[in-house]
Parts: sequence; C-alpha cells; structure tokens
Amino acid sequence: MTRSHRYVSQHGRQNDPRDWSLEGSSRSTAVKTFTGSGSTPVTETQAPFRSGFACLVGRPNAGKSTLTNALVGQKIVIASSKPQTTRHAVRGIVHRPDAQLVLIDTPGLHKPRTLLGERLNDVVRTTWSEVDVVGVCLPANERIGPGDRYLVGELAALPRKPSLIAIATKSDLASPDRMAEHLGGIAALEATDDITWADIIPVSVPQRFQLDVLSDAVVDLLPVGPPLYPEGEITDEPEETLVAELIREAALEGVHEELPHSIMVTVEEMGLRDERPADKPLLDVYASLIVERDSQKGIMIGRRGTRLQEIGAAARHQIEALLGTPVYLDLRVKVLKEWQRDPKHLNRLGF
Repeated sequence: MTRSHRYVSQHGRQNDPRDWSLEGSSRSTAVKTFTGSGSTPVTETQAPFRSGFACLVGRPNAGKSTLTNALVGQKIVIASSKPQTTRHAVRGIVHRPDAQLVLIDTPGLHKPRTLLGERLNDVVRTTWSEVDVVGVCLPANERIGPGDRYLVGELAALPRKPSLIAIATKSDLASPDRMAEHLGGIAALEATDDITWADIIPVSVPQRFQLDVLSDAVVDLLPVGPPLYPEGEITDEPEETLVAELIREAALEGVHEELPHSIMVTVEEMGLRDERPADKPLLDVYASLIVERDSQKGIMIGRRGTRLQEIGAAARHQIEALLGTPVYLDLRVKVLKEWQRDPKHLNRLGF
C-alpha cells in the first residue's frame, strides 16, 4: 500500500508542529450487510481487526523510547538524553478497538566499541527480521547524516523487507523551513537507497502532534488477525526488569562521559513484605547498581552517600508510580570490572 507523502503548511507559525499535516489515507474495510426489523437491508462498514509487530529504529537519541511510551500510553521504556540508553528489545502493547499493535523499542544502531555494543546491534537486526513494520526515527531538528543513511541501507539489504514508515521525530524543535527541507531529504532516501516509504510522518511527543496519525498508519500495514495479548496488558517485560531499568534511569541523570555506558542494574530480590496488613502493603526491592571501576563507584555513592540517596529516592518514586505500591528500596553499588567487554559477565547479566 502506498500512501501520500504530501504535507501542507496550515498556519505559518514558527516552530509549531501544527504547521504540517498529512494528506492522503487509505484503509481496506469489510462490509457486512444484515436485515433490520424492516425489509430494507442495512449495511454496516467495519474494518477488519488487525494485529502484528512493529519496531522503532534510529540512531541513538532519536526519540524512539519517548515515542514508544507515548504510543503505548504508559511509561514502559526509560528515556534519557544519554545515547544507547535502551539495552534490549522492549515490547509495548497498544490496544485499540480495531487492532492490537505490539510495538518493540530497540537499542540505537551504532558503531560498537565494546562486546556489549556488538550484541545490542545484533538485537536490532534480529528484531527487524521478526516485525511487520519498521518505523525509522529521523529527528527533525538534525540533518540526515551518515548514521541515518547507514541504518536505511541496512534495512534495504534485508532479505525479508518489512513495510517502512519514516518518522520525523521532534518536529516541535524544527521551523517550517527546516521541516520542509527535512521531509524532502527523507523522501530522497527512496531513490538513493532503493527503499519505499509507506508513509512519511512528522510527530511531536510533547505536543502529541500526529501520534494518532502515526498509530493509524502503522495499524494499516499490519496483517488481519486476532489479538496476541490479553486486554489491558501493556508489556510482557517482567516487573523485576522494569524496576531495574527505572533505577538505571535515575542513576543516569547527572553523569557524563563514559560513566553512563558503564552503569548496569540488577534486582537481587523483590517481593511483598510478610506480615503487612492487606491495606498497607510494602514492596521490598534489593538491587545492585553495577559499575566497572572503583572510581565510578565513588561517583555513584557521592559524598557521604548523598548521590546514592538521590538515586534511590528518584527511583523509588518511579517504581511506586508504576506498580502502585509503597516501596522500600535497598540499593548497593558493586564493581564488576570491564563487564561490557567480558562475555561471561554479559551472559550472566542477560546480554
């Protein structure tokens, strides 16, 4: 299915994502005819239910995780300004009356410097081979660069090509002129890389601009089929994994250079405390914050433990919001030397 790539200016306001709107839409429908109380047939038009998998890809810090959370409607993926925040494929489930979309957020495809980086790239490529639709995130506030072209070239070389949607993320950060240039550059990738965009869609998560358009476009490309997950389930991630990621997100704030890449979190034990009243539950979480060097351990603990206390408080707030239960968090810092480069450590940590 080919959709229009035309965008028209509506308002002419600087840095307003509403200056752009998508023209052109198509969707197949099933028509059901039945007879009411009278003799005149009544025709009801109903779209067939669709279900399938889509993933968001892009170079690091392209807005994939933020967009995933926005489409799912709840935070299931941590987001940070630090590159390579996502370290495994996370499935979020979008429930609609007409479809169920399983949205997979993947690590950013990048030039690896460690064994961990190589394995994260493997996760990305494996996911591509398993989905129906790939959404390529191309930030509107940045020019299309070698990393973007490399990613698109890798998609073009796939033996089994999923449907491709180009997503101009962060459109609220681009002026109308910059957006027009960006959309033209995205369209030009069709000729230079021998691909076909099913759609080119600018979006803005903070302003929720065209998130519904993007959701509709992805669903249109899914196969007809029944729901894959129970109603109300928003992710198949274990709670321990979600908790560990929220702690890591809190630990990433305020750290620089190589330290963000060296941080890993494991949940050693988690469960409701015994002998608590049913109306006053307390969830005990015992977790380890892992770094690679003793000097990094000192940074994470901070003077008199102040930084570790801040990390714990921020993480506990997020965990309680996610699980709806008061939390006691016991957080310790451990050193696992060069864990990003050690295959045994990576295997033990689940990579």
